Amino acid sequence: MHKFAKGAVVGLFSLAIAACSSSPEEDLKVSKSSPDVLYSQARTSMELGNFSKAVRSLEALDSRYPFGPHKTQVQLDLIYAYYKLDDAASGIANIDRFIRLNPTHKDIDYVYYMRGLVNMQSDNYMFHDMLDIDRTDRDPKVAQDAFKDFDRLIKSYPNSKYTADAAKRMLYLKNRLAKYSISVAEYYIKMNAWSAASTRAQSVMETYPGTTSTERALEIMAEAYDELGQEKLKENVLSVMKVNFPNNKMLSR
Repeated sequence: MHKFAKGAVVGLFSLAIAACSSSPEEDLKVSKSSPDVLYSQARTSMELGNFSKAVRSLEALDSRYPFGPHKTQVQLDLIYAYYKLDDAASGIANIDRFIRLNPTHKDIDYVYYMRGLVNMQSDNYMFHDMLDIDRTDRDPKVAQDAFKDFDRLIKSYPNSKYTADAAKRMLYLKNRLAKYSISVAEYYIKMNAWSAASTRAQSVMETYPGTTSTERALEIMAEAYDELGQEKLKENVLSVMKVNFPNNKMLSR
């Protein structure tokens, strides 16, 4: 299974390198094309799924004709193309530029939505998924940024057609961020830092209520309070656990 996956990874790298290459003839053709021809080429490339080629045409349009007839659509298409190429740095840079220059554009809700998608994509490491490796302990910054992006979209544009999907993605991100906090709390347990472990677990309850990590957070808090000799706090946690997770093994001790 893993040998096959690793082979697939190598294949994907090879395809990516091939897709990004361009001949001098192609570059010369792009440099001599008119704005309408360049944009037509870009749209055709996007429709065919050749986003590397589309980016070359769109970047040429953006740099050579910044005030051309397709200027805002070129920027929107570039954002999407960078997303499809998994180029987060270029995607975020173009998104932030678009927001700065076009704060009242009719599609600004889409741009905020794409910002969330790009950040969320950065947090998902495809090769870990392919190899079935759990990496919820990785740095959560881009996941936090994605959560904020979707939250901004929902609050600022509640009637946007993207808010329903953004809300679903926020649920996923809440679970991901809660799992990260649990992994930190478990690290503190290994270090016998019981106070820090209880504080981190409590933050899961307060910041990410209703996630799949709730039961584990309560377990850590109960264990930490027991180690710290805080019996009353421990009993409070166990009473909450009894109501919400009556079959938890800690209740039968």
